[in-house]
Amino acid sequence: MPLSEPQDRELLHLRDIALRGYRRADGLFDIEAHLTDTKTYGFPSEDRGFVGPGEPLHGMWMRMTLDEDLTIVACEAATDFGPYAICPGAAPNFARLAGLSVRRGFLRAAAERVGGVEGCTHLRELLQQMATVAIQTLYSVRVRREAEERAEKPALLDSCYAYATASQVVRRRWPHLYTGPDAVEAAPPAAAQ
Repeated sequence: MPLSEPQDRELLHLRDIALRGYRRADGLFDIEAHLTDTKTYGFPSEDRGFVGPGEPLHGMWMRMTLDEDLTIVACEAATDFGPYAICPGAAPNFARLAGLSVRRGFLRAAAERVGGVEGCTHLRELLQQMATVAIQTLYSVRVRREAEERAEKPALLDSCYAYATASQVVRRRWPHLYTGPDAVEAAPPAAAQ
């Protein structure tokens, strides 16, 4: 166990989030998320009567369909369980994410479309993780394409510590783009004879 031994305690709340990335037969990609919140105890609910122990307080789904450039082609959400009867009414608004790209500024742009009273806090919370899973799902596809296009550097370069052009990861994966202290200057091409 990577954490220290905890004090004696009682479990009260569980949040489970499952994220999956799929390649579709039509060449697009689906990123799916499922969020479930449960309590270990029951409690009265004005809209639902009584929510029993282990019964979902929140049960929500979202599917983002993206193209190879990480542009959202379609997005759908569903709320199976919410604390209030009106909660499912926010889910259709997530279709407004179509057209956005999962790039820098994505969460800000998404908040403009489904923020505040236009969306659902719990569904919006999934967007950060879904963006990460989208990037990881399409990573190999994009790296292969970038290798074929060699004219431009991979989009991951300088996006984090591991992909800094001076890192050993870049030295290993893209030696021609490595800029660390022991980088070898590229030799000019030999003259044709």
